[in-house]
Amino acid sequence: MPEQQQPENTQQKVLISGGAGFLSINLERYLLKQGGYSPTSLDIADYDYADMLGKITIVKGDIRDRKAVDKVMAGVDIVVHTAAALPLYTPQDIYTTDVEGTRTLLDSALAHGVKRFVHISSTAVYGIPDHHPLYETDKLEGVGPYGQAKIQAEMVCLEYRAKGMIVPIIRPKSFVGPERLGVFALLYDWALDKRNFPMIGSGKNRYQLLDVEDLCQAIYLCMTLPTEQANDTFNVGAKEFTTMKKDYQAVLDYAGYGRKIIPFPAGPAILGLRFLEMLHVSPLYKWVYETASKDSFVSIEKAEKQLGWKPKYSNQDALIRNLQWYIEHEKQFANQSGVTHRVPWKQGAIGVLKRVF
Repeated sequence: MPEQQQPENTQQKVLISGGAGFLSINLERYLLKQGGYSPTSLDIADYDYADMLGKITIVKGDIRDRKAVDKVMAGVDIVVHTAAALPLYTPQDIYTTDVEGTRTLLDSALAHGVKRFVHISSTAVYGIPDHHPLYETDKLEGVGPYGQAKIQAEMVCLEYRAKGMIVPIIRPKSFVGPERLGVFALLYDWALDKRNFPMIGSGKNRYQLLDVEDLCQAIYLCMTLPTEQANDTFNVGAKEFTTMKKDYQAVLDYAGYGRKIIPFPAGPAILGLRFLEMLHVSPLYKWVYETASKDSFVSIEKAEKQLGWKPKYSNQDALIRNLQWYIEHEKQFANQSGVTHRVPWKQGAIGVLKRVF
């Protein structure tokens, strides 16, 4: 796709890595609504949001390519680094993108005098913890190549923060909202197909999510607040959430077919999913199925107090907002699948279970 002309009469140029992704499209719309920003998308994937053409600058390129990064970094005021190879990518792609790509962007930003670099990390850096809530000061122990790479990427950020750059780090819980598919498409597909939905474990665990609009607000605050407030590491997640069973049941209730969440013993379910993952026929990766039956929530007190961040949406609000978008756009991705958050993940062997639920 050819590079688009940058809109005129803008104040600050914001480079968004992974700019064609689910989070980024929501952030780009958010920044345009705020005014005073000229977003530039840098992504290896095609940018296919027709409503955004002519509103932002679009560059197709790889964050691992220093020449491409240097070219797009010229004149940038703020970088928001959302690009990442997700857990379903190969370990090599995860490392080179999430760790080496982060270093390439930071080094180029430093060389070009960029004012601020907001890094989007993940609560996957906490691994499978033994207590809750989780605080920013808790130990980091990533599960699998993705969790480990996210920790290493944060270490790179701290290295450049020590060099004098302003590098806020945001650790969001799993975020949902308009344009989000991935693993959540499983739930929505089953709900709209009038099926009950299986859940690993009793469902009595508390599993915090996050609405993408609330995440965009946190990013904006890290972009705009004074250094002494923003140049730090922050957990962000929904303020209101109940149990996993109750929150996911709200989706089935909204679908309106009287279906229920069906708990399944965690031990056998995890063993089965491990086996399916070995055969490459599972839509879920280790960190998802190993934590699905456990409590998983972080303290957001630091972001609330230090940034003045005020999340608007509960878990149920976020899930239903996403379902509403899914219903409106279902035909667009009926035959798509892949490994990113913007397309449904292949249901694999789990799809067979739909017949009995």
